[in-house]
Amino acid sequence: MKSVIDPNANQVSENYSVNNSAVSERYWWKVVALCFTGWILIYADRTILNPVMPEIAKTFHINNAQLGLISSVFFLAYTLLQMPFGILADKIGKRIMITFGFILFGVMTFLSGIVSAFGIFLIVRAIAGLGEASYYGPQYALSGEVIPISKLTLGTAIINSGMAFGSSGGYLLSSYLVLQHHHHWSLPFFIIAIPTIIVGLLFMTLKEKNNSSNKNFKNTASVTEKVPQNQIRDIFLNRNLILAFFLCFCSIYAYFVVLTWLPQFLEVERGFKGTSVGFISSLVPWASIPGALIFAKLYDKYQHTKILIWILIPLAVVSLLLIGFTHSHIVLIVSLIIYGLSGKLAIDPILISFVTKQAGKVRLSTTLSAYNFIGMSGSVLAPYFTGWLSDKFGSMTVGFYLGSVLLLIGGLAFLATNDVNRKAVVH
Repeated sequence: MKSVIDPNANQVSENYSVNNSAVSERYWWKVVALCFTGWILIYADRTILNPVMPEIAKTFHINNAQLGLISSVFFLAYTLLQMPFGILADKIGKRIMITFGFILFGVMTFLSGIVSAFGIFLIVRAIAGLGEASYYGPQYALSGEVIPISKLTLGTAIINSGMAFGSSGGYLLSSYLVLQHHHHWSLPFFIIAIPTIIVGLLFMTLKEKNNSSNKNFKNTASVTEKVPQNQIRDIFLNRNLILAFFLCFCSIYAYFVVLTWLPQFLEVERGFKGTSVGFISSLVPWASIPGALIFAKLYDKYQHTKILIWILIPLAVVSLLLIGFTHSHIVLIVSLIIYGLSGKLAIDPILISFVTKQAGKVRLSTTLSAYNFIGMSGSVLAPYFTGWLSDKFGSMTVGFYLGSVLLLIGGLAFLATNDVNRKAVVH
């Protein structure tokens, strides 16, 4: 394994910056706002399920492993379609890909509240995951084209904060309607479905690209033509990208242990009831907003990826261990806040910016989809495996311990990355 300098990297970066500078500030903020809203709906769709998992288990007469299978099937479909949808978006257009996906997952979210058989429910949730797979790579490529390079990490952090608002909103919506007021668990699915379809249609109002100069575009195109054709091979021969993908996997595995199982863990193993389950669960996404924005701003200013990652990783690892270990409500709440500040949603903007600069403008949707494909494999494994461990050992705490260990391993591996302006190629 050795590092070689990519002769096109600086030129791609310069053209990337030139094109971004031509975009009006008002327009790129519009793109950021719409992408932010998209993540709100995606994460609300995911988290409305989690507080009502005991009610769903009663409806379908299933155990914890089968409960975890609901999320695992959803994320399996989501993960498998990342790369194909990223490649397709590069060919047919990012807006079209996103709109198609949002309409599909909006319809499937509505149907999730109607079906009466567990097998059909799994199929509907899998198709909803397929619809959401259209968003990640195309969305970040779309926003990456218009956000000024000097504000890329901050803009990404703002977009990512939609995940926090959506997670919190989903938790609170389900907890309030179902746990507190005893409505049927299907009601939150109906509520989320309609705005999802509307937002999908709004993406068609965006422009794919805002080029003020054909010359700039041609310059970028000429650089692109020099890049090897086998893009997927090149992505997976880049050491920096591989290690970023692996850290993303470990970070997402740990996050989805928390996202999927925290409400039931609080209710069953720590004695929280009613809306307090949703409120305490929401501490993680709410705390992640200032964490993501602060560290994104620091990254934009100093560009020290490893240093920032290694400020965040130890805090996240220790807080996860404490979440599983402590029986003190105060220590638990503080640990959840620290994990929110330092966990996946704080790490993500830094990694996405790192990957974007590694990839340049060439097949950016494909590279980001590959990043999310590897990362979201953790979301496939975490829900089912944590449920299985819970059934086997009688407690979910071991799931939190495993998540913390994986996150530490991912952070250690990331230390082997090189500077983002160099491409580490495996020979």
